[in-house]
Amino acid sequence: MDNRTNLDDYLAGLGIAGADDVAPPPPAPDAPQAAPALEAAHEDPRAVLERFLRGLVSRIDPDLSVTVREVEDALEAEITGENAARLAGRDGRTLGAIEVIAYTVLAKQAGRSDLRVRVDVGGFRRRQADTLAKLAERLAVQVAKSGEPHELQPMPPAERRVIHIALKEHPDVMSESIGEGASRRLVIKPRHG
Repeated sequence: MDNRTNLDDYLAGLGIAGADDVAPPPPAPDAPQAAPALEAAHEDPRAVLERFLRGLVSRIDPDLSVTVREVEDALEAEITGENAARLAGRDGRTLGAIEVIAYTVLAKQAGRSDLRVRVDVGGFRRRQADTLAKLAERLAVQVAKSGEPHELQPMPPAERRVIHIALKEHPDVMSESIGEGASRRLVIKPRHG
């Protein structure tokens, strides 16, 4: 029977729970006292993300490996291994949840809520981006021929961004996001003028 009763118990050992916060040893009585810090020191964001993801995947499949790299205003992580793609979950939902938790860990441990976190497992995000770019091209041809706009189903910001980028330079159509929150969706419409 599982005796864990709260989220901290589930997250212990992943670098994100209060249970992982280790108090420094008390100073020796004859040691010189350091000046108090004005604010808590934050860890390197890349190291924080890598430690969290390694801890997570080691509990799921020890044969998976993690690499993290910093690009512009984001950290990109790649989880690879024979069964890595299974970690994406249905329609990438598990992967999306991992990204949300990883972002939260980064904000808490590294004090960096300005960095985006992108995680790919077994090339899932790359294949998804290719599929969305092809969809954008097919719909662009359809909209250009018919002259009528096409509204897509609500989708996450990362997926909308792929389509916006794919159609950014298209001579006949343009894309626009409409709606709010979880119902935000993308419209592809003819470029006027």
